[in-house]
Amino acid sequence: MILHVDMDAFYASVEQRDQPQLQGQAVIVGGTPEGRGVVAAANYQARKAGVHSAMPAARAKRLCPEAVFLPSRLDRYAEVSRQIRDIFHRYTPLVEPLSLDEAFLDATGSESLFGSSMEIGQQIKQQIADELQLVASVGVAPNKFLAKLASDLEKPDGFVVVDAGGVQQFLDPLPVARLWGVGRVTGQVFEQLGVETIRNLRQLPQETLRQHFGEQGQHLWQLAHGIDDRQVVPDREAKSVSHETTFAQDIDDLEALRAWVLELTEQVVRRLRRHKLLGRTVQLKVRFSNFQTITRSTTLPQPTNLTQVIWKTADRMLSDRLPANHLPVRLLGVGVSGFDHSDQVQHTLFVDEDLAAQTNLDQAADQIRDKFGSSSIGRGSGLLHQAKHTPQPNPDDLPPSPKR
Repeated sequence: MILHVDMDAFYASVEQRDQPQLQGQAVIVGGTPEGRGVVAAANYQARKAGVHSAMPAARAKRLCPEAVFLPSRLDRYAEVSRQIRDIFHRYTPLVEPLSLDEAFLDATGSESLFGSSMEIGQQIKQQIADELQLVASVGVAPNKFLAKLASDLEKPDGFVVVDAGGVQQFLDPLPVARLWGVGRVTGQVFEQLGVETIRNLRQLPQETLRQHFGEQGQHLWQLAHGIDDRQVVPDREAKSVSHETTFAQDIDDLEALRAWVLELTEQVVRRLRRHKLLGRTVQLKVRFSNFQTITRSTTLPQPTNLTQVIWKTADRMLSDRLPANHLPVRLLGVGVSGFDHSDQVQHTLFVDEDLAAQTNLDQAADQIRDKFGSSSIGRGSGLLHQAKHTPQPNPDDLPPSPKR
């Protein structure tokens, strides 16, 4: 069985835990209403007013004038994320992070030690609450797709188990929009076909799905039948490390998209350095509102896990290779592949003082945060000022992967 653990309103919840006076208040993390910032995260009180991630902060202020606006503290959230993953690793080494606030776990091999996967999920959820005073939603199911869907179904504070024999009973009543890859455009086609639920989709002939959706039709048919053969792959065994995010609302502002690229890069490089990996190829994935998807990649002269190098490469691909008059963007992703281990190649990397200084900066910052906590050191804006394009977003105002 696979577990998907997803922290509820993670960034905002960490802020409320660290600042108890915020309990009971609407909390919005991200940019300020006075600037061009966007909402990084919002707690459930703010969401009831219509606030969601990627929304301009000024609009969020109009919708929820009583909300408390706070800047993002990525280092703090990464520190708490490490504590959460320490809990995961008490039960299984098969942990595949998706972002700072969610991960897949394969607990099959641990059931003889800790009980069933359901019991392991309950223990993890309880330990996160007891030790970190945070709330997680957990889905337990036979595969990744079902586990992730289950964890989202009863948020916040959800716990949903899908038994192997009850997959179709679980899936059939759900709206077809619950399937990965079904957005506004695809949903309109399904509406024309009279498809409202996953059961309706499952009853369509595969040929009909192929005619309307091409290869994606086969993928949707498999999901509607609960088929997903992907394995849980820890970072060290992965052929690539990536983060991608689907926006609550499509984004057409290039500067907002570049802010997301930097935040996604930050999450990727944290994982690379944690596992002493360096990558040679940087990938950018962009999915537009019509579900057309483009991918771009750049191969670097030397493998690296430096924040500045990977971020500038991804930013350049976004700015230079995005089609003119492009449609609004639905999904954005950054990845790194072509791995070498840093202990094998690090000594060959730095042929100039600037690169050496950058790796020393990243390593020193990681060590200080690990030992003394995130508040002991912060990233200045110098990284952004060195880029070719201006203005750049402040790293402290960057949004996380949007949550439901």
